[in-house]
Amino acid sequence: MAQQKVTVVKSYIQNRLPLRPNPYLELPLGAIHAEGWLKEMLLRQKNGATGQLDKLYPLVMSHRNGWLGGDGDQWERGPYWIDGLLPLAYILNDKELISKTKPWVEWAIQSQREDGNFGPAKDYPYEPGIQRDNSLDWWPRMVVLKILKQYYSATSDRRVLDLLTRYFRYQLKQLPSQPLDRWTFWARYRAGDNLMVVYWLYNLTGESFLLELADLMHKQTFDYTTAFLEGNLLSQQSSIHCVNLAQGMKEPLIYYQQHPEQKYAESVTKGFADLRKYNGLAHGLYGGDETLHGNNPTQGSELCSAVEMMFSLESILPVTGRVSYADQLEKVAFNALPTQATDDYMNRQYFQQANQVMVTRHIRNFAEDGNHQGTDVCYGLLTGFACCTSNMHQGWPKFTQNLWYATADKGLAALVYAPSEVKAYVGEGTQVTIQEQTQYPFRENIQFKLTLDKKTKAVSFPFHLRIPQWCKRATISINGKPLREADGNQIVVISREWKSGDVLELTLPMHIFRNRWHENSISVERGPLTYALRIEEQWNKVTNKKDPDVYGDTYYEVRPKSEWNYALLAMDDKELEQAFRVEQKEQMPVYPWNLDNAPVIIRTKGKKIPSWGLYNDMTGPIPFSVIYGLETGPEEEITLIPYGCSVLRISQFPVTAK
Repeated sequence: MAQQKVTVVKSYIQNRLPLRPNPYLELPLGAIHAEGWLKEMLLRQKNGATGQLDKLYPLVMSHRNGWLGGDGDQWERGPYWIDGLLPLAYILNDKELISKTKPWVEWAIQSQREDGNFGPAKDYPYEPGIQRDNSLDWWPRMVVLKILKQYYSATSDRRVLDLLTRYFRYQLKQLPSQPLDRWTFWARYRAGDNLMVVYWLYNLTGESFLLELADLMHKQTFDYTTAFLEGNLLSQQSSIHCVNLAQGMKEPLIYYQQHPEQKYAESVTKGFADLRKYNGLAHGLYGGDETLHGNNPTQGSELCSAVEMMFSLESILPVTGRVSYADQLEKVAFNALPTQATDDYMNRQYFQQANQVMVTRHIRNFAEDGNHQGTDVCYGLLTGFACCTSNMHQGWPKFTQNLWYATADKGLAALVYAPSEVKAYVGEGTQVTIQEQTQYPFRENIQFKLTLDKKTKAVSFPFHLRIPQWCKRATISINGKPLREADGNQIVVISREWKSGDVLELTLPMHIFRNRWHENSISVERGPLTYALRIEEQWNKVTNKKDPDVYGDTYYEVRPKSEWNYALLAMDDKELEQAFRVEQKEQMPVYPWNLDNAPVIIRTKGKKIPSWGLYNDMTGPIPFSVIYGLETGPEEEITLIPYGCSVLRISQFPVTAK
């Protein structure tokens, strides 16, 4: 195949033929910076476990790690950590954090052997707490490919391109006899991560063998396309590992870039719909406490599922430009993600429950591999399983990195919203800085302030804005003057000449709405946020004398100090705005994600259900809505807070008659 000229606009790379052009293009790592509450999240990561995991978890993250050349852990956990630490370091432009990533990057690059393979190459005898075998497995290398891609994006270090070219030639030669599931089954389900980097390198180098490798890799990957379109994968419990699913959801659409057949796009659309139907939960994820496990709100959802599903959505959004994928990304980021780590980002929860009223060490009804001596819902560094200790760090940094995109028509796109600043090139190479000033998702208003360099008077470019599906009618103004209104579920493109000081203002009016779930329960939602019953918390730090080597020296349990067994009142949709009173704090907290700092609350009426009690340190079976003659208490005022601000919660409520 003849090499074709790559389209580059100041380092923004469009797909090279014969790949299908994408509507949106990645910006380099470091072009987008967090502001406001989002910056606070990143700083808490820096000062918490993300910035200190080498000290907190030395058994795995020390010099003994195989990805530093040692005889310790050879597998995924070290790369997982760096996959979150590296983007955090470059987004914050933090020299200390960057220096922590350098030994890992340098060792990976310098470890490449003559045959093209790289990384650990020797297995060691079993040692408790670390994974010292399967050193040649394809899977952990896929995580390192993601790290190297990000590192190149931030530094343009050409050694990365040389390493990847040689490694992908090695893969092409070896995969026929050493397939993806040669050592473990994980790579077969997660090869979409590998495939993404193959296409990324092809766009930079034009090496035609990479397309041959992509076809081979797709054939060896689990067939998500057929499973979503024709099978019962998502309606059958325990059919697939929950994190494999979160990572694999993107593979058909990644491959779609090379073979733009509608079946690949349609399979992902149907996959998300079926996942919601059979396993969906109010926080935006699904019952997956190790394997897929239905939609009962007491089933667990893994922290790795949250960050990997976010990355999958971030990966398919620029390929498709679909509003629903951005909506789903915000749903997971603003609801599921913040509640699974403590405020100081030093402890995390392996599984969260949509209805969670006791965070205790207790065996629960989780899937066959999903009970780790009862520690799964406790907050700790190593409770549950240590993969999340290592993998949780990519969530907020990669979310930040995917707030903005360059566009195929030489403009900029704000497809996901949070306080931030972007520096990018538009038009024929003019640099523009845009500050996104907002308290979204807690407030409706978003302001974009443009700045050009002093030598540039004006520049024409298209500005793409997403109008979420939940928004009935958005309003857009420029410099205080109304421009237009727009219905939800679309991308609005504003093409004009822009000058320094221009302010584009987007208002996304948020209304109360409900969704139906397991046993006809309902969730209360407003904008991108799900709301949950405010339950007072009693935290208790536990010294682990039973198995500290496995689950950590300490962990936290949380018990309720207020009642939780409330039903909401049945009503028509037209009554919602009157029955649910929204109250906002005058001052936006620097850190919004806890019980006391909730920036917005909703007051409504509910009734206690005396027969709905604890079972197995969980809510008992949720009463079906609506049961005729169900015994309830009198109407009481109850308070709802954003789901992401809760630790204990009811977010899927039974409904009772007034």
